[in-house]
Amino acid sequence: MLIEDFNSTVPRTRDELVMLPGVGRKTANVVLSMAFGEATMAVDTHILRIGTRMGLAPAKTPDDVETILMRIIPEEYLFHAHHWLILHGRYTCVARAPKCEICIIADLCKSKEKSCDVAYPIG
Repeated sequence: MLIEDFNSTVPRTRDELVMLPGVGRKTANVVLSMAFGEATMAVDTHILRIGTRMGLAPAKTPDDVETILMRIIPEEYLFHAHHWLILHGRYTCVARAPKCEICIIADLCKSKEKSCDVAYPIG
């Protein structure tokens, strides 16, 4: 399809990228960011989890979380924000036992989970 429909060139728009077999919105956003330097938000399981857990983007779908994060993250941070959020969700705000005691943004967290409430009481 790349050869026949796109003249052997990787498409530069999300709409065209998702036309390719196996490419969804998240992958298209990664390609746009990494290959073409666009500020996008590739919402994976980590970003979906921490977006809702922390109250940054309280939504149920990756597309809705993406929309909220793209709106609230200042433009100067947007290019790197999805990497920061993924890493935070992978190593600190983990799924089963978040490490609130070492979290550098715990004071911003709106999580109701016990480990966060114990380490950093939320008013």
